[in-house]
Amino acid sequence: SHPLLCPPGIKCGGVLSAPSGNFSSPNFPGLYPYETECTWLIVVAEGSSVLLSFSHFELEYHDTCAYDYLQVYNGAARDRGNLLGTFCGHSPPPPFSSAWHVMAVVFRSDRHVAKHGFAAAYRKDACGGQLTGLSGEITSPRYPESYPNDAECRWSIGGASGGGPLTLVFADFQMEGGQGCGFDYVALFDGPTVTAPGLGRYCGSARPPRTISSTPHLLIVFKSDFNIGGRGFKAHFYSAGECQEVFTTIKGNFSSPQYPNFYPNNLKCQWSIQLPPGFRVKVFFLDMELEGRSSLTGGCDYDHLSAFDGGTENGSLLGRWCGRESLAPVTSRSNRLLLVLHTDRNTARRGFSVSYVGVVPMNVSCTRTDFHIQIPVQSLAQLERNRIYLGTPSCAAQVVGRNFKIHTRFDTCGTESQRRNNTSVIISTLYIDFSVGDQEDIHQYEVQCEPKKKEASVTLIAGPDPSRLSQAENLVDAQQWEGEAIDAREIKSQDTSDIVFISICILAGLLMVIAVVGLVLL
Repeated sequence: SHPLLCPPGIKCGGVLSAPSGNFSSPNFPGLYPYETECTWLIVVAEGSSVLLSFSHFELEYHDTCAYDYLQVYNGAARDRGNLLGTFCGHSPPPPFSSAWHVMAVVFRSDRHVAKHGFAAAYRKDACGGQLTGLSGEITSPRYPESYPNDAECRWSIGGASGGGPLTLVFADFQMEGGQGCGFDYVALFDGPTVTAPGLGRYCGSARPPRTISSTPHLLIVFKSDFNIGGRGFKAHFYSAGECQEVFTTIKGNFSSPQYPNFYPNNLKCQWSIQLPPGFRVKVFFLDMELEGRSSLTGGCDYDHLSAFDGGTENGSLLGRWCGRESLAPVTSRSNRLLLVLHTDRNTARRGFSVSYVGVVPMNVSCTRTDFHIQIPVQSLAQLERNRIYLGTPSCAAQVVGRNFKIHTRFDTCGTESQRRNNTSVIISTLYIDFSVGDQEDIHQYEVQCEPKKKEASVTLIAGPDPSRLSQAENLVDAQQWEGEAIDAREIKSQDTSDIVFISICILAGLLMVIAVVGLVLL
């Protein structure tokens, strides 16, 4: 017999709220109907997880499962950030454990080729489980109420396709203490079983440190004894490679996990940029699409990206963004900048892509006839002086004390006169060559002087990867480094053209007086 379209009387999908149960494709074990879509939402007690397994599985095969398919979601359906996998063909999906108390299963068939479908079973698992998503949340039994006595739970995390090392962060932790954590404890293992190397054993009320596995597997064991409990713990895990990174190079780029595909839900990712003293960090937003603003508050209450000045979230907030925005570059006030991505339990988007460049600390001043440029040697300690030059390589910096210095007249070193905003200014380009081997990497700064006012400014005009960053003059705010790490008084005292001019005037005056006195005496 040929399969038919799903008749209205056939049960298909629904909410499953019992502690355990079974469900299957329509007509199972017969052929499933054409053009059918069913969604099962499994909801168990909060604080528990859902264990899902398949006893039979046979769907039409396609290499990308474009025809008939079954999808498993770690939470509500149709949110790509929750998707644990899409399956078809004859190979059954692996057993799944949800990262919280909700799981969804979607079955869809097209108008051609029908098979026998699938049969699945689920049960509530109050304690432990096999977690295969890229991110999730784990809590002790009954959290935040006191956990039961004589409990033992094991959460085995890993096995996600393409998964890398895992990061585990404890948001809350309060258990019975004791010497050696012999009573109640949480133990972490760098692998799928207790025979793997231990990563720590914790008890008491101090939160365990952030833990990163060296393999794509992490085992968490929770154990309580016969008396004295506590609130327990709440922890988040996520694939560590794309989500926790520290950058120390002068330039770089990074993006949200899985970009340009949808990022996972329930993440807290941190990217820390740490440059040598004196540098500032300039971040350019190449692309950003996150979940939008709250319709109630108008704020970024759901998924959002934040930038902090310094290395921690205690630093000054430079910005907090969400939705789909075209953002202006952001510059730190110190040599460290922290970007933090928060995502909630639903509604994922494409994410973001950024690049950054370290803005070299320098003091640029000018007189009516000369440029003076100073850069602390410690900021560019790895560079020879001939890698820093104004206009042409023949105008390279000199090392004077603890600074690279360039002191040059306006009629040399590629300087030119321009009119900007009806003002005559002198322009030149400062080159700093960070190239290594065949990898060319030359940063360019425009230095500008308004001779009448003797005011100078500097602007980054070409930083990392100019093909991706427009060489606009306003990529970096004009810096007035106010002598930071530099003796500014030394520069201010070097207005030599004015000194020479005044000296000549005084000398001429003295000669005139001597001449007049000589005439009188004669």
